[in-house]
Amino acid sequence: MQLKSKQQPKKLSVRNKLFAHLETWRPYTIVWCGLVSLAGACLSYGKTPSLTIMLLSFFIPLIGWIASLYASDYLDKELDFISKKNRPIPSGRITPNEAVISGTFFAIFGFLLSFLLSIYNVILTGIVALLVISYTKIFKSKGILGNINRGFITIAAYFFGILSVQQNLSNIPIHLYLLAFVFLLHDTNSNMIGAIRDIKGDRKGGYQTFPVKFGIKKSMILSFILTSSWFILLLIIAVQYHFLSSLFYLVLLLDVIILFIFYHYLIKTFENHSKKIALRYHEFFIIERITLASALLFGVIDFFIALSIFLLTMTLTLISQYLLRGRYEGI
Repeated sequence: MQLKSKQQPKKLSVRNKLFAHLETWRPYTIVWCGLVSLAGACLSYGKTPSLTIMLLSFFIPLIGWIASLYASDYLDKELDFISKKNRPIPSGRITPNEAVISGTFFAIFGFLLSFLLSIYNVILTGIVALLVISYTKIFKSKGILGNINRGFITIAAYFFGILSVQQNLSNIPIHLYLLAFVFLLHDTNSNMIGAIRDIKGDRKGGYQTFPVKFGIKKSMILSFILTSSWFILLLIIAVQYHFLSSLFYLVLLLDVIILFIFYHYLIKTFENHSKKIALRYHEFFIIERITLASALLFGVIDFFIALSIFLLTMTLTLISQYLLRGRYEGI
């Protein structure tokens, strides 16, 4: 059944309009895909690459992610009108046409910038576009398949970075291919946990996400299995192939602490969780994944550059999450 939103045009100030677009960008989420791509570039290069490569490998996926968020919000507008009327499109602060135009602008901009790298990077932008559309239109409502789809989008960002410095696929070392499975498992997990906060709306809209279909307890068990799997795999790859410095393990220890706190909080609250608490679950992962990507950077590039990137991206993530996320989620 198609639900039609009855949006009333609203006269907004320029400030409020820009703020609505900033909400759509979700700055607390977009940094991750840029960091994954940057990590891929640095790991492929084996040390700190040129500033141009670092900037392009970081910002092009980030720009593409913004485009995908506009597309997702546009395609999800009927579902959001059920339980997330505060979001920019259902609330009328951004019209559907504005979302299409804005998303198209960012998609074209990112696509054109990819020509500054390699033909493989150009091709990957098209693959990501197909994955994003298929996620919202097909897989989001199909349980774990939707979560896996998001994992593949992150893999695409990772290879975007790798291919920004290495265009010969046969020269890419095996351990970089194996690391792709770490990102697949990690983001399958974080996307599934993120769906917990949307259980009521997804159920009303007929979306059979994993938490809707199997409940919070089984989602928690699966999350722990996925986290254990990617973490063990990451350690095996790192120890077996010796391509990361000791700094990687030190920062990874911080990642473990964040995960421990998250699962302790999850076990304590899952039986009587609210939407606000469910949102906290995903916020833990947003902080954790910045730490994970940064650990890889610390392991391969200059310490002060890695530290600067970590502090800047974590600060942006924490501040934007504090200022914007509750408003965007209606909490």
